[in-house]
Amino acid sequence: MAKELEIKELLDAGVHFGHLTHRWNPNMAPYIYMERNGIHIINLYKSAAKLEEAAKAMSKIAASGRKILFVATKKQAKEIVAEEAQNCQMPYITERWPGGMLTNFITIRRSVKKMDNIDRMKKDGRFDSLSKKEQLQINRVRAKLEKQLGSIKEMTRLPGALFVVDILREHIAVKEAQRLNIPIFAMVDTNSDPREVDYAIPSNDDASKSIKKIVSYVSEAVSEGLEDREKELEMKRKQKAEAKERKAAKEKKAAEEKKAAQAKKAKEAAEAKKAKETEKKTPKKEEKSSEDSAKKAKEAEAKKAKEAEAEQAKEAEKKTPKEEKKSSEESAEKTK
Repeated sequence: MAKELEIKELLDAGVHFGHLTHRWNPNMAPYIYMERNGIHIINLYKSAAKLEEAAKAMSKIAASGRKILFVATKKQAKEIVAEEAQNCQMPYITERWPGGMLTNFITIRRSVKKMDNIDRMKKDGRFDSLSKKEQLQINRVRAKLEKQLGSIKEMTRLPGALFVVDILREHIAVKEAQRLNIPIFAMVDTNSDPREVDYAIPSNDDASKSIKKIVSYVSEAVSEGLEDREKELEMKRKQKAEAKERKAAKEKKAAEEKKAAQAKKAKEAAEAKKAKETEKKTPKKEEKSSEDSAKKAKEAEAKKAKEAEAEQAKEAEKKTPKEEKKSSEESAEKTK
């Protein structure tokens, strides 16, 4: 928020001076402090409160990215408003208010485009090919458009709000804004109706010092709103960049994992292929080994059979002599 407002500063700038009492508007009664020497004195405490409220609202509008159109065609306010509007990079109108500026905005944009076309003609050389009379006419048209609409060249859409100095003088602008429901911020003197605007700032709208004080305070608030917007956009850009980096890292990791999986799969396939090739190359060896094992089995069986016969022979040799004698006797008796 802009620096804290002091009542003494407003007093020194003459913000408290109103119009003659017989020219007052009864609707300004809540903001009038007293009458002195036939002039109404504005309550500066209420003026300060209203000014701070308006400055906060304008700062929010600027932070949202919308434009605020400054309007002041009074002689003593022109230069001040133009300078302060340029400081906060906002469009402004300091010449005659072009009728339909808001309600017929498309036509106004056409006039601005016409001005841009003339500038392009001068750049690409088409302007030089025209006769001197045509060049003079085009230059006059360009100067007239620049004077009336040069300050709103960058305003490509309807403004988000209007800041007006002296709503009686700029009543057409106020009516157009009301018709389009555009918020109106205004310096309202004792001869004006504060009900016609959304944010009325009770103040002296005739003295250049008073106008300078109010407009500069509002301009600072708008500039701060733009700075807040820039910070917010910068933070969003950083967050977006970080999210992009995280996404890229995640994709890189996934790609590496996929690559590793593919490599592993390829390795397994190569091993399987190699195993198949080795199986195809060694079938004869396997057959030979099976024949050898069968031969060995036969030899083992033959060996076992020989061992069994040897054991039987040994058992036969162990028979006792009595059994042999008995068997001989039995054989002799059989012969008799």
